[in-house]
Amino acid sequence: MWNPARSRLFALHVRTYANIGRTASQSLPSAPHHMKTTSGFSSALRYLAPLSSSFQFNNHSADKSKHQSARSMSTEMGKSPILSVQPSRGLVDEMFRIVIMNLLPNQEVTLHSLHQSEDKDFWEAFGHYISDEHGTVTVSKDESLGGTYEGTEPMGLLWSMRPVPGSRSGLRLRKKDVLSPMVVHISLYSGHLSEGFRQQTALATSVTERWYIAPGVQRVDVREKGVRGTLFLPPGPGPYPGVMDLWGGGGGLVEYRSALLASHGFASMALEYMNPNEQKTTDIDASYFKEAYKILQNHPKVQKDRLAMLGLCFGGSVALNLVAYSKIVKPQCCVCISSSHFIPFEKSLFEIFEEMKRNVHEMRVNGDNQFININFIPSIPSDLTLKVDVGKIKCPLLLVNGGDDKNCPSVESAEDMKEIMKNAGNLHLLEVVTYPGAGHLIEPPYTPHIHASNFIFQGGDKVLMVWGGQTKPHANAQEDAWKKILAFLQKHLYLSSNGAVKARL
Repeated sequence: MWNPARSRLFALHVRTYANIGRTASQSLPSAPHHMKTTSGFSSALRYLAPLSSSFQFNNHSADKSKHQSARSMSTEMGKSPILSVQPSRGLVDEMFRIVIMNLLPNQEVTLHSLHQSEDKDFWEAFGHYISDEHGTVTVSKDESLGGTYEGTEPMGLLWSMRPVPGSRSGLRLRKKDVLSPMVVHISLYSGHLSEGFRQQTALATSVTERWYIAPGVQRVDVREKGVRGTLFLPPGPGPYPGVMDLWGGGGGLVEYRSALLASHGFASMALEYMNPNEQKTTDIDASYFKEAYKILQNHPKVQKDRLAMLGLCFGGSVALNLVAYSKIVKPQCCVCISSSHFIPFEKSLFEIFEEMKRNVHEMRVNGDNQFININFIPSIPSDLTLKVDVGKIKCPLLLVNGGDDKNCPSVESAEDMKEIMKNAGNLHLLEVVTYPGAGHLIEPPYTPHIHASNFIFQGGDKVLMVWGGQTKPHANAQEDAWKKILAFLQKHLYLSSNGAVKARL
């Protein structure tokens, strides 16, 4: 039975962050009494439709002024540059709008973003701009002439982020605590700079918060019948369509995608199934995932006949196995990102990994001592017993792949799955989206592209793993893929467009 006492309702905590030169603080209006949360956050909560283009966080300071500037210097004209970043608080998949005013006509400036990760590493991006005849730069319309991104890129200051010079090698930016925001300082500098930002004085600075979790979303720890995970529930009484969210072979409990899905109206459970400190792979087999599916299905705020599977990399392979063979896991749709059907899931995780180790000699190491895993499966087996028989799948299936995936033969797998389903007569259920130039790690929009990062194999061996992709094509893929995934889930999980949760104060 589900234990309601385990449910904890978290609200977003409003924090005050120090700007360069002054402290930027923002006050929020009180919400109606019946909408206040247990943590004291008192902004009005909005119920979200699955395809809402953005979640508007209450921002009282934005109502008072359209412009936020932490520190400024006078220009030769005696005016102070104004840097506006709106919304100053929003979901990570929401675009912000950056406008600079009160510059000199045709003035060269640099916009610079800076974020300190939860691991205390600094990430940055920057673009070079020239103001128009009115002394204005509008990032959504004007081109960056250089920097970490070029061209008209409204979100380039996020997706082109990279570790600052001198950082540790092999870093990957991932949110661990979804109850706190990703805080980004956006600063304006005179001239076209590419380094030494800390030694320069900014003309203006603004702070923006990027959240994976919307106000009112509940975070529920799942520790039941040996299953470990976190369930995120949208605001309101529900019930809502559910998603079981599986990540890849890196293991651990990864919550941020599920939190974001709940912010778009889906009850999503991030499932932990590989944790070397607390779970033995010998104990994890198909029955573990079936039990997790039943826990999600039986929650009172979840529509038991409106469920989906979502997996990336190895998590996608697990999802394909369950959807094809299980008599318990019968979702209405399935989404697999950068996945393969070459791994039949008939044994424990330990036995599967032991079999995979036999092909470890197929891995290549490039000149930078980085591991390229795409040849881990040397060739597509013709024997159907050596792969998942996707011809048995009875629900709509969306495959999202990167054309430059260096970790998994996802593109080749998709072609083979297409042939299997064509022969089985269920090809009409398959939708394949492949993004040229995108790599393996297709994440929520504006996540910085990582070509290679540290990876720990089951067993403890640490390597620098190549994921592939080029920065701009990969960023485009992440933005488009997320829209397609949300649309796919809405189409197959909500009975009609009228069944979506309506936003209201």
